[in-house]
Amino acid sequence: MNDAAVADGRMVTISKQGAPAPLVRIFGWVSLAVLAAFMINNVLVVGFDYPPLSAAFTGGGSVLVPLVLYGIAILGSCLYVLRNSDTSLRWEARKISDFNIYLVRAFFFAVLFVGLVDATIAFMRVERFLEVFFDAETAGAFGRGQWVGPYIHTPLVLLGFIVALFSRTLGFTWLALLIVVAELLIVISRFLFSYEQALMGDLVRYWYAALFLFASAYTLLDEGHVRVDVFYAGFKTKTKGFVNAIGSLLLGMSTCWVIIAMGFGSKQSIINSPVANFEVTQTGGTGMFVKYQMAAFLGVFAITMLIQFVSYLFEAVADYREEPGHVDHEPVSH
Repeated sequence: MNDAAVADGRMVTISKQGAPAPLVRIFGWVSLAVLAAFMINNVLVVGFDYPPLSAAFTGGGSVLVPLVLYGIAILGSCLYVLRNSDTSLRWEARKISDFNIYLVRAFFFAVLFVGLVDATIAFMRVERFLEVFFDAETAGAFGRGQWVGPYIHTPLVLLGFIVALFSRTLGFTWLALLIVVAELLIVISRFLFSYEQALMGDLVRYWYAALFLFASAYTLLDEGHVRVDVFYAGFKTKTKGFVNAIGSLLLGMSTCWVIIAMGFGSKQSIINSPVANFEVTQTGGTGMFVKYQMAAFLGVFAITMLIQFVSYLFEAVADYREEPGHVDHEPVSH
């Protein structure tokens, strides 16, 4: 089984079979599996009051569930690598990137749908149109973030993941265009009609944050991040692979894990707390109810970057081993 990639305008075949690299592959897949177990456990802790793994050191309850989750994750990933010992690093890197691109694509569609619908609801709430179309109880529910979040936003996010299965566009271009259009509407309404609502600025910030945080993982895949270097551009491919592998481990993955640990470390952490409470801005009913999602954006950034760094690590080690199928993305350097 082969895969293909584009390098310098030509197709490069990537074979599924390759030289064994058990240690690197075990490290990478264990990292991904532990990430999955961590996020599942985080949902159990925040949503269902399960004790966290740290309770093992504080006596705060049984930690059987998290131990089982992490045990299955680690054992399962090790068994997968050992049973597929001849799978090439480049082929797995490509598959991991493809899955990560799907995640990014799904989140882009989610923020598109949520942004348009929530901005419309906010406008109707401000101009009191909700009372025209709904009864008083339903109209009042649209003014509570704890209702809008689970009953309006959550289905729209799920819709984004479904649409992403059938679309191949990542949406960077059109989301940037929508930000420009939204900002232009603010300028026109403010200076021509002296009309402005908090929801208009909220929509720009919401999409702007998504654009930069969600695009980071794909930018890493395409070597689009700026490198501030003196020597890297002149290195051979093998040396670049060594540098990229060390950087992925010591700088990239470690930073992502710090963000994830701090953001999801407890029920009161900087991501868990606003998301669990569907936190809204202090503008009250005049703005959008997406503040809690913007807190979650930081988690999406760290998770997608960590997944991409595992792919990047596999590619870097393959470059160091001078395996066939290298794709030169021409990184931006300063």
